Amino acid sequence: MGDTNSSRHDVVSCIASERLAEIQSRFLLAWQALLEQSQSGQLAPLADRRFASDAWSSSPQALFSAHAYLILAQTLQQLAQAVDVDPAARERLQFSVMQWVEAAAPSNFLASNPDALKAMIDSGGQSLLRGLGNMMADLQRGRITQTDESAFAPGQNLAVTPGAVVFENELMQVLRYQPQTAQVHQRPLLMVPPCINKYYILDLQPANSLVLHAVRAGFDVFMISWRNPRADDGDAIDTRTWDDYIEDGVLRALRVASDLSGQPQVNALGFCVGGTLLSTALAVARARGQDPVAALTLLTTFLDFRDTGILDVFVDEWHACTRDQQLGQGGLLTARELSTTFSFLRPAELVWNYVGANYLMGQAPRAFDLLAWNADGTNLPGPFFAWYFRNTYLENRLKTGQLRVCGQVVDLRTLDMPVYLYASRDDHIVPWGSAYASTLLLRGPLRFVLGESGHIAGVINPPEKGRRGYWAGDDAHLPSDPDSWLDGARHTRGSWWPDWLAWLAAQAGPLRKAPKALGNRRYPVLEPAPGRYVKVKAD
Repeated sequence: MGDTNSSRHDVVSCIASERLAEIQSRFLLAWQALLEQSQSGQLAPLADRRFASDAWSSSPQALFSAHAYLILAQTLQQLAQAVDVDPAARERLQFSVMQWVEAAAPSNFLASNPDALKAMIDSGGQSLLRGLGNMMADLQRGRITQTDESAFAPGQNLAVTPGAVVFENELMQVLRYQPQTAQVHQRPLLMVPPCINKYYILDLQPANSLVLHAVRAGFDVFMISWRNPRADDGDAIDTRTWDDYIEDGVLRALRVASDLSGQPQVNALGFCVGGTLLSTALAVARARGQDPVAALTLLTTFLDFRDTGILDVFVDEWHACTRDQQLGQGGLLTARELSTTFSFLRPAELVWNYVGANYLMGQAPRAFDLLAWNADGTNLPGPFFAWYFRNTYLENRLKTGQLRVCGQVVDLRTLDMPVYLYASRDDHIVPWGSAYASTLLLRGPLRFVLGESGHIAGVINPPEKGRRGYWAGDDAHLPSDPDSWLDGARHTRGSWWPDWLAWLAAQAGPLRKAPKALGNRRYPVLEPAPGRYVKVKAD
């Protein structure tokens, strides 16, 4: 207890006295108003979704606890923001306070959640029994269940766009999709997904598959399907490096697409970490005097890691050294650890929301393809991750033009092909301003598009849904400041996909007769899409 009091005193002593007095005054005024409203029976219902039901508004005790919690939560957050320390320390403090505040919500506990108590009474205790069953199953699984994972499976109702595996090695398979038009554009498209997740985020169900939309628009589409390494694999895949993923992954896949299409250059798309890998690979190729890609698409991609948003709370020398020691020579960064980290970036939505619904209310998670994909995680080779963490997130060396990869000094400024840059406005993984920073590195004709929503939902936005929208501006005028760009951009309602497909068509050459065979003698068809690699589970 003494240590806790000392730590609290240390934090408070780092706040300017005037600011501390202001926060205390606001708290006391809010608390006094709450007591008066409670005593007069005039507590207002709350708009916060956690406390918005009739069960909360009809229970004076529950409604008071919700109001009190929100006042205390706001005060703690204000205190964390007011601490006079360096920005990195303040961000970590705010992140820690946010975790505590979200965990302490009265909606997270059976005794203080009137919705859960009502469900227990109405069901004769069955909701509580179901909730305990859900919790025990999740304890065995090692993670919180966010959706009915049994409702989806790659090759059955996800990743079902027809195609075939035409190449594989220890790191990846290359898929080629069956054309669905009589003619296709001359230059094919290779998609490079993140290896942190499985590729089929780009090929979920037919209605929301970016792959299928591209195929139906007349493109010859290839896809990398990264291998999901497991601890029981005996071929030392856990020792593979960033260089391996560049050389044996991206550059090899580019050659496969080029050889099979008969085109000296292909077009390429990279999503998230896949975009970072792809851009690095193209800089390696340029350093070797090669030019394998005619036009490049980057979706929610970091090239400049100066501002990594909320992830910055995990980035420091201590973490980098720890990862170097743990994983630098081999081992796996597990999908479970990755999933837990990303979930706690948004704990209200991705953790406590499911604690309340699954455990306290005893509800079965609904089936949702995007969340099923999110739960189907991948492990990463330790040396790959340790290098990536230190050289990008910590030291931001990729943009320097001095980083050595695959024996070459890579300079992203040598990439002068046309580039389509997409960012999501509410992205908490790749802040849109950081994605926009790529406009200062790349030298070719650029088109920057900003979509609504977040890291995944912004990208996976099929036009048939008629949802969300995007901003685009004058491609010839890209100011250095992203907010200045946004001030001059125009908003279009609906999906950004048609805009991208029109841009890609202009980069893909004339139409020609669609190939009848997906493979050839050098690259025979190995198995139907989606292939074996994508079906390997991390657990």
